Amino acid sequence: MNEILAGPGIAAGSPLDAAVSQRDRDTMRMVNAAVQAGDVILVYQPVVQAGTPDRLAFFEGLVRVLDRTGRVIPARDFIDVVETHETGRILDCLALERGLAILARDPDLRLSINMSARSIGYKRWTETLEQGLSRMPTLANRLILEITEASAMVIPDIVQVFMKDLHQRGITFALDDFGAGFTSFRYLKSFEFDILKIDGQFIKDIHAESDNQVMVQALVAIAQQFEMFTVAEAVETARDAAFLSAVGVDCLQGYYYGAPKRLPDKGLISAR
Repeated sequence: MNEILAGPGIAAGSPLDAAVSQRDRDTMRMVNAAVQAGDVILVYQPVVQAGTPDRLAFFEGLVRVLDRTGRVIPARDFIDVVETHETGRILDCLALERGLAILARDPDLRLSINMSARSIGYKRWTETLEQGLSRMPTLANRLILEITEASAMVIPDIVQVFMKDLHQRGITFALDDFGAGFTSFRYLKSFEFDILKIDGQFIKDIHAESDNQVMVQALVAIAQQFEMFTVAEAVETARDAAFLSAVGVDCLQGYYYGAPKRLPDKGLISAR
């Protein structure tokens, strides 16, 4: 019965398995088409200093693809599907290329770009970085590379060497989605990340969620022990922002301070 439900070209399994498999194939086709057409963009979201939220710390460049209708598709809708494929490596290259280009145009901009640890050693990614730095070596001091906790733990030893080499050239590193995975504290110390970004699942309504308050305070204490700055992701309300500032989070990011936009908007922090 399951084989009949699966249909031609779909692996045998439950109807849900078949639906998920079809969805993933549709997602891959959509992303591959966008990559081939060059319909890959960065949008920019501000990260502000917690103590003085009218002051920008940096922007995060978030990769987006455009579907065939021109609709902007956020990374959360495709990144898990493409992460282990070469398409994921190409997206990392395109994100870095676009990020380096805007850093070259704006000497006052500091920008973080996401990458997978799987892109370390990928020839096109390495060449993109080297070309950007050869044109303007000072870009390194304004570039932050964000690697997710889950991605870093796939190849921790390689990540450590990679970070050490690029640290020497002035590049900053952020551990993204911290708290969502299972980082070994032995590796956390060895990585020497400069910034820890606390996963947004702990931030929503934190002013009223005692469990999340304990978790975030513990993560902040870990970051302070290892002399790393903290960024809280997904900050959406004034009460959450006030709590995070009070417990020592260094920087805040989320829709409360600005939605991702096609161009970095340095004047977007307005009175609330």
